[in-house]
Amino acid sequence: MCNAHIIDKIKSSGRPVHAAAAKGDPDGAPSSVSFGERQDIPVSFSRVVDLTHRLTPDFPSFFGPAFETETVRTFEKDGFNLQRISYYEHVGTHFDAPIHYSEEGNTIDEVPVEELVCPLAVIDIRAKAIKDPDYRLSLDDIAAFEHEHGTIPKGACVAMFSGWESYIGTEKFRGEDSEGTLHFPGFHGDVAEFLIADRDVCGAVVDTMSLDYGCSTEFPFHYQWLPSGRYGIENVANLGALPPIGATLIGGAPKFQGCTGGPGRVIALV
Repeated sequence: MCNAHIIDKIKSSGRPVHAAAAKGDPDGAPSSVSFGERQDIPVSFSRVVDLTHRLTPDFPSFFGPAFETETVRTFEKDGFNLQRISYYEHVGTHFDAPIHYSEEGNTIDEVPVEELVCPLAVIDIRAKAIKDPDYRLSLDDIAAFEHEHGTIPKGACVAMFSGWESYIGTEKFRGEDSEGTLHFPGFHGDVAEFLIADRDVCGAVVDTMSLDYGCSTEFPFHYQWLPSGRYGIENVANLGALPPIGATLIGGAPKFQGCTGGPGRVIALV
């Protein structure tokens, strides 16, 4: 945490609060934060955006109720409140670890923490998704994004912004048809190889239930992305509150030993 007098000193100087102050730099001087071997990124921010949905038992999932609770202790009887929570790993705003779709790979507790703090590129496909719920973010979408905003930085996290969160609470979020097939946007399989080999980004984010689009049966993005050692985050919120480029993702992944993923708190600094 930043020492209070350091923060006050920086504020009075008119300079933003940088990571250097958080590290206890006595002068509060701006500096770079090293995220692994990928790059040095100067960090400052003016607001915090919560990218995490409130998880309720009826939040849309692949597995029925998102979670169940059992009251173990009550304040009236025991002097404190305690519940036991039971849930599948992949519900709500949650992380996919590499092991989720690979024979061998990092479990969620083994994802390098420096890869959970990174630049965030938000690619807006809302206009296409509203016309086609089976739309997949394509290489053409990335090319158009980079033409306008510059090359996606190495070590970044790439977010698909379909606007699908507006359908939470309705049947359209899952988009299940009469034959049980789901319909919502995701990443095209071809995008995985490009983001891995040509951009070397570390994470992929969607505001839908899956990195692959809803009616996928072969999950090509998952099967290329996760075995490469990268992570995914599904069911995020509030991507519309972020700029296309310039925000910093902070992914509060759970740290359960040996697990394939799990719900977490995801925020962005802008």
